[in-house]
Amino acid sequence: MDKHDGRTAAEPEVGPLDDPWSDALALRWDELDYPTDYGYETHAASAAAPVPKPRSAEHDEVYLAVQRSAAFQEVRRRYRGFVIPATVLFLVWYLAYVIAATAAPHLMALHVIGAVNVAMLAGLGQFITTFFLTWAYARHARLRRDNAALDIRWETQELTGGNLR
Repeated sequence: MDKHDGRTAAEPEVGPLDDPWSDALALRWDELDYPTDYGYETHAASAAAPVPKPRSAEHDEVYLAVQRSAAFQEVRRRYRGFVIPATVLFLVWYLAYVIAATAAPHLMALHVIGAVNVAMLAGLGQFITTFFLTWAYARHARLRRDNAALDIRWETQELTGGNLR
């Protein structure tokens, strides 16, 4: 039998898949078009994709007004009020552990219970502190910032005509 492109002459030629991802999967990363100047170019394979319009000066003014608003400043103040002290405390705790491990190895080698020494407990404390800070940050965000930030987002979306980016 006569073969052409890996199939026999009796087999019908299969057309392109109706899957919208089939062309995208065939592309290499360096063949993709990336956003330029707030607008998006589309690749020939996805020419039907909508192309967002560039932002206008009015659009930018809305975001600048939101940034200057008291509500936005309050969200930022609450964010900084938690993150800065938490970061400083964690870094001091981490550096104290590292400095103690190098400057006072005899202190870190003290046995607490059996083979467990101060260094092991302090190292475990680093993990516990990380998990605690993650939980505290998520709780703080949920209780003190998320609702206000969501209100700002909806207000901004209304002012920009629903074209949030």
